[in-house]
Amino acid sequence: MSEPRSVFITGASRGLGLASAAHLYGLGWRVVGGMRSPAEGLERLRAATGAAADDPRLLAVRLDLNDADSIAAAATEVLQLVGAPDVVVHNAGIAAAGTVEEVPIRVWEQIFSTNLFGPVALTKALLPSMRAAGRGRIVVLSSAGGIAGMPSVAAYSAAKGALERWAEALAYEVAPFGLGVTILVAGMFKTDIITDQTPHYGDHHGPYAVQYAEIDRRGRSIIRLASPPERFARALARTLDERAPFARHAVGLDARLLLLASRVLPARVLRAVIRLVMGLPRQGALRAGARTPVTSSTPKELHG
Repeated sequence: MSEPRSVFITGASRGLGLASAAHLYGLGWRVVGGMRSPAEGLERLRAATGAAADDPRLLAVRLDLNDADSIAAAATEVLQLVGAPDVVVHNAGIAAAGTVEEVPIRVWEQIFSTNLFGPVALTKALLPSMRAAGRGRIVVLSSAGGIAGMPSVAAYSAAKGALERWAEALAYEVAPFGLGVTILVAGMFKTDIITDQTPHYGDHHGPYAVQYAEIDRRGRSIIRLASPPERFARALARTLDERAPFARHAVGLDARLLLLASRVLPARVLRAVIRLVMGLPRQGALRAGARTPVTSSTPKELHG
């Protein structure tokens, strides 16, 4: 019998990573989950899959994408466990809410470290073995923020946009060696990143209060439409047999619509659509001396 294909998934202890690891295990893959607390995370995976404690198809390694030594150690352990992985899924990521002016630089640095620099370092550590094997696919998770800059999550948007450009460049470089790269633009799914667990650095009574109020109001309505992580996992599985050197797919109706709009609408029109959808004030509306826009969710003390 041939060995099962192997996949290394970062951030596999919860959310999309957990759902993806469990689904691929169920399809017969040998799954290695990268996580900060492997003992606890592996128990979650076993509970989700029904796998036995000694099942060699479900493994975990410690991985902290903010720690260079942890990344190097995780890559070494993956190679010892499964050899060159058939697929690497860069799923782990963090976000923070707040305007550019209000989010501290240290938070920007942490977001870029986890969402971009960590995946780059991990890929660099695994690429020699994958090149030597002459096969493999690298999958990176993007989002709406990678398609267009989104207000109040600028740091997250910037990191995802950079991640996409890196993945595109990487695809050119590794294609001659038989490797491929896939970008999955994930829409809204029920994970920690869209819940109140995402840290918020905005001052809701400061200069951007009107914008926060409307974004939060509309966001709460949209979150109710978020899909379960298992739906993303099924979409991920369908992309892993691709042979194209580079592919980009939207997962979720909202992601598909935004990706389509970004391709067919002029930038000026797309920006206007995003502003209207998010309920942002028009240009100059908050200038000194202008009447404060009133929305259904603007705090009473801010009403003009």
